[in-house]
Amino acid sequence: MPEFLVTPEFHGQRLDRFLVGVMADHSRSQIQKLIGDGQVQVAGPADAAPSSRAGRPRESKPNLIVSDGDRVTVTLAEAEPARDSAEPLPLDILYQDSDLAVLDKPAGMVVHPGAGHASGTLVNALLHHLTDLSGIGGERRPGIVHRLDRGTSGVMVIAKNDAAHQELARQFQDREVEKEYVALVWGVVQAGRRIDAAIGRDPEHRQKMSARAKHARHAVTRITRARHLPGLTLCQVAIHTGRTHQIRVHLSAIGHPIVGDATYGGVHRRVPGDIRAVQRLERPFLHAARLVFTHPVEKRRMEFTAPLPSDLMDILDDLPGWKDE
Repeated sequence: MPEFLVTPEFHGQRLDRFLVGVMADHSRSQIQKLIGDGQVQVAGPADAAPSSRAGRPRESKPNLIVSDGDRVTVTLAEAEPARDSAEPLPLDILYQDSDLAVLDKPAGMVVHPGAGHASGTLVNALLHHLTDLSGIGGERRPGIVHRLDRGTSGVMVIAKNDAAHQELARQFQDREVEKEYVALVWGVVQAGRRIDAAIGRDPEHRQKMSARAKHARHAVTRITRARHLPGLTLCQVAIHTGRTHQIRVHLSAIGHPIVGDATYGGVHRRVPGDIRAVQRLERPFLHAARLVFTHPVEKRRMEFTAPLPSDLMDILDDLPGWKDE
């Protein structure tokens, strides 16, 4: 029965939006169903001054406004057999033990089955490769603690039991996890650049996120290293929050979209001949290269890396200046 504390950054937010932010393995519709089924309770701070709401549960509705210090308790149903089918899809598992697995997700693979993606997803692959998986949302499914976009490759951690799932989710929520990506962007970006801009759903294009959304959440991205190529910069990017499309939105917002990212302005029709290799990209040049977290049971710090996949390395190899150093 996980319990979440409302911190100052979530003060004044709707209950359903708060839970989407702290329960990365649940969609908004799943969250709203949990609330509607009476599986979510909200209570004021236990140590607050005597008042009508201090420590007392309030009626939970999706649009209930939560406050700093509130405690939100979620009761998850006992896991049931998964409805999704196991598929023998290739999967690069970097490490696994009885509590978790770490893998290198290929680009083009959707994490969860959904509309238009009933099969061929990471969930389908995990059900084939792993048998001891955590229960989430009342269904025995792979414990997806965090997500990568369909077009993004790289390191992910999977929970194998509910205790590991809840502890890893807490680490992500409390920003104890280190996440670093490699991105090729248009133009010249300097190392040390910090992008601090809230991100929310684009009001005009609901499939996109925006740094100019009315209802947005705090997000921070930092360029830690930069290698300059003609008209391009290969960046190492660290994120301190985990918002949807965060790196793609932030880099686009400062005028340096990720090369190959058609959604956020990273595909150019006219490209100088010496860097025309980038036009072969079939997805954004974005890779989750490094993930550091604390083992949920053994409490030891663990670090995993994944090299750039061949489709991205092939592009770099054909760019001028890449092999000069």
